[in-house]
This record gives sequence, C-alpha cells and structure tokens, in this order.
Amino acid sequence: MSLLDRITIRPDICHGKPTVRGLRYPVESLLEYLAGGDSIEDVLRNFPDLERDDLLACLEFAAKSLQNRGFHLALA
Repeated sequence: MSLLDRITIRPDICHGKPTVRGLRYPVESLLEYLAGGDSIEDVLRNFPDLERDDLLACLEFAAKSLQNRGFHLALA
C-alpha cells in the first residue's frame, strides 16, 4: 500500500476535498497544523484516530501536487 492510497477524494465527504482515509480530515487542514508549527506528535495527540502514515501521506500528496502544477508560487 502506497502512502497516497490513504488520501481519498469523494464528493460526499468535505465537498470533494482530499481527505485522509475517507475520514472528515481534509489534507489541507492537517497541512495547516504542520505548517503552523505543530509536530506530527502534536497532531496525533489531538486527533487520536489518525496515524503517523496519514500525516506522511498528506505531505507526499502536497509534494506531488506541486510537482504536477509545473509552476512556483511567488512568496510576498
């Protein structure tokens, strides 16, 4: 099983946004926690039904998404 298999997109869950394992945890929200300074351990402590591989899958999904876009964001 690939880490990316943990990321699901279903129109009936979170308006079709990518989520973790069909749960109502949008990838975007989990990435915001990590970008805001929370550690993986912090997030797992706050959301006990998540697993470490779920968060690693979010990071891989973000990296693959940026690779596929073919452009870089300008940071202000």
